[in-house]
Amino acid sequence: MNAPLRRLSAVVVMLFAALFASSTFIQFLGADSLNKRPTNSRTLYKEYSRQRGPIVVAGQEIARSVTSKDDYKYQRTYPGGAVYAPVTGFYSVIYGETGMESAAGDLLAGTADQLFYRRISDLFTGRQPQGATVELTIDPKLQRAAWDALGNQRGAVVALDPKTGNILAMVSKPSYDPAPLASHSEKAAKAARQKLLDDTARPLENRAIAGRLYPPGSTFKLITAAAALDSGRYSVDSVLDGPASLALPQTTVKLPNDDHQSCGPDDKVSLLDALRISCNTAFASLGMQLGEDALRKKAEEFGFGQSLRVPLPVTASTFPTGLNPPQTAQSAIGQFDVRVTPLQMAMVSAAIANGGTLMRPNLIARVRSADLEVISTAQPTELSRPLSRSAADQLRTMMLAVVQNGTGTRAQIDGVDVAGKTGTAQSAPGSPPHAWFTSFASGRGGDVAVAVVVEDGGKAGDAASGGRVAAPIARRVMEAIVR
Repeated sequence: MNAPLRRLSAVVVMLFAALFASSTFIQFLGADSLNKRPTNSRTLYKEYSRQRGPIVVAGQEIARSVTSKDDYKYQRTYPGGAVYAPVTGFYSVIYGETGMESAAGDLLAGTADQLFYRRISDLFTGRQPQGATVELTIDPKLQRAAWDALGNQRGAVVALDPKTGNILAMVSKPSYDPAPLASHSEKAAKAARQKLLDDTARPLENRAIAGRLYPPGSTFKLITAAAALDSGRYSVDSVLDGPASLALPQTTVKLPNDDHQSCGPDDKVSLLDALRISCNTAFASLGMQLGEDALRKKAEEFGFGQSLRVPLPVTASTFPTGLNPPQTAQSAIGQFDVRVTPLQMAMVSAAIANGGTLMRPNLIARVRSADLEVISTAQPTELSRPLSRSAADQLRTMMLAVVQNGTGTRAQIDGVDVAGKTGTAQSAPGSPPHAWFTSFASGRGGDVAVAVVVEDGGKAGDAASGGRVAAPIARRVMEAIVR
């Protein structure tokens, strides 16, 4: 009789040991992974029962939480709508967080380390936990000007403060309304997202900083000119070859100017005039003389190859490797496999405007706790120094000439010095070119650097050019601050 009892006791002990081990694993070791499971409704209810902080622009909430009558307790709403959707993103029960809702998610939810003492205080006082307020650097006047100027064309606009790196405007079109995606109705949220995914115009992409990168076209000539000036071998008066078409080595293909004309008498042109009229042959020849390594090095100094966070993640702009001479010539004028974001080209203009110093782009001005105490304030941070002061001053002179009497005259603002560079970038075969303009200006309202891209020529189609399509958009954005 004792033997069966001992065996039964051993089995019971083993069962209790297994129960103890499994409960220990579930409650302690596996608790974090179980809490993070998207199917864990308790975690969702706990998260949504906390009042999430607002996202604010110039004192106005563009994303906020309001009370709801369901188990989630709070509903995320978006007064900023489509104008700010590429910045705010959305906060969805079904699909999680995107945009600033994700990048500043721990602050908005109140779980960030900076809010630790606030959480302890809430615990002892019994206050309802609340997230922090995230105040953005966006200037609503510039944001609205960029939104209205771009109209119903596909593309993006970015405006920066050259001295601080603060992002003053970030517009991407087409856009979307984040509210349906934040719906607590699973059916409604799924239908809204599927409609956006089915849209071939890709409204969910933030074209200003991510998604499919663009060939920059002739706006890249600023980087080629910067490499030339900083080499010490060239100045604004240096004379370059500028024939109507350039015979490229290792191939029978010739690289032409857009108008199929020579860029100057006897096929010669100064560096200043080459930029002013956007002479392809002069810059292609200059690029081959400088070489692939010099062009890439200068591009990287301007931020190419860096995966920045502003704190939204920024897709790195790229300059190709392993180039032969014809490919180097094409890359020097922003074609071949050079690809950029509009933010990148705004950074190029901002660095020139700031005397050769490039500041790190930033979207968050300050963070406040629920009781309005300032938790953190952004401090301007230097990213790099891609230009000497002398080279920046010379490039400024060249860009002023572009707007005064070159390809960018439609960006002129009475009584204001506007510096810029046009770009007309060939993309897919048979498609109209992308229209570009990157620029900067100073006025009573402050300094601003702006980059604009309009996909496939916008309303102008095949007849598009950077000066015709993109420059007027940049002018309206600059006017919003310099006036």
